[in-house]
Amino acid sequence: MKRFVTLVVIVALAACAKHAVQPAPPYVQTIVAGNGSVSPASAMSGLIAPYENVAIQTTLVEPADTVNVQEGDHVHKGELLAQLDTADLEAQLQSDVATAQSDAANTTHTVYSGNESITQGSQSLNAARASLARDQAVMERDGALYRQGYVSLQQYQSDQATVRNDEATLRSDEATVQANGPSLNAPGLQQSSVAQAEAQEKVALAQAQQVRVSIEKATITSPIDGVVVNRNLNPGEYPGSREIFTLQQVSPIYAVLRGSAGQIEGIRPGATATITTESALGTQKFTGTVVGVLNEIQPGSTQFQVKVVLQNRQRLLRSGMAVSGSVALPSVHGVVVPTTAFTDDNHDSIQTVQQPDDTLKTIPVTEVASDGTHSVVRGIPSGTRVVANGQSSLGDGEKISLRP
Repeated sequence: MKRFVTLVVIVALAACAKHAVQPAPPYVQTIVAGNGSVSPASAMSGLIAPYENVAIQTTLVEPADTVNVQEGDHVHKGELLAQLDTADLEAQLQSDVATAQSDAANTTHTVYSGNESITQGSQSLNAARASLARDQAVMERDGALYRQGYVSLQQYQSDQATVRNDEATLRSDEATVQANGPSLNAPGLQQSSVAQAEAQEKVALAQAQQVRVSIEKATITSPIDGVVVNRNLNPGEYPGSREIFTLQQVSPIYAVLRGSAGQIEGIRPGATATITTESALGTQKFTGTVVGVLNEIQPGSTQFQVKVVLQNRQRLLRSGMAVSGSVALPSVHGVVVPTTAFTDDNHDSIQTVQQPDDTLKTIPVTEVASDGTHSVVRGIPSGTRVVANGQSSLGDGEKISLRP
């Protein structure tokens, strides 16, 4: 009886094992890769730098009367920074102005004198011509009378001497008129004298203007809207050749990012950049625009600079602050998959679902671009079903149940 019961139990267990339900394949989240685009970004670190850094010096040797700013002061373009003493310059200006006035009077006198000399020379020349003509007529008359016996030889010879003197006087007056020139507008001694006087006047006026410029330079103003970061001048001090003020324009302001050739590839002026700062106040983000991609900082190095201009109206950004930046690159089109679909950190393979048996297969791919969430890849066609989580520890050939 016992053997019969045992046999029945064994048969019953075998029947149950034969009809046991096989476990279902695991459910896996999948997506269908499709054509699309991603907007990648390049991440770099860098520093905040002033928009302009202005070092102010002066060529004047006058001491400072007043200094109106302290280090850390915010100043506006045209605002008075310091005033140098101008007493010596004012005295020099008065002297140069007086010299210019004297030279102007001398020019006027030279013009009058030149006109008078030219007029007198012309008058003397006309008189010499008239005297010569008159005395030649007398000589010819007395010559005829001498030949007839009515005039003595002595008288005739005296007439000849007078004519010779007249001719010499005429030649002298002609030379004087030619040297002086027919007028002050024509080349000649008188025109030269006037030009010399005018040149002296211009020199004096130029010297006076130079002193006026120096007086204007004695008023030292800010060339920018910015911050005084260095003051190296006190009232009563002579500025010498040193830098007396350093100003920085901080609104707008630059973020200077540094990156390798691979990081700056594709970055163009005008691209949007997001700059992030970390401080005790927390994380702050600022949006700016790339204005330049500069070549190697030092010859032979692999570091490049990307300059981003940022508005800084609230002056939250300060020169020297360490920042991180993300610069938008041009959009890339292609087959798009989730970035989580890669099977490892190298982003060079994904798992696909094979049809019709829904088994897994690892496919090598090339990541072309990524925005951190989605990636454009090469190696699979559009419409391929891909495992959304490539690091799910499922092996190739394993069958899965699709989870939409």
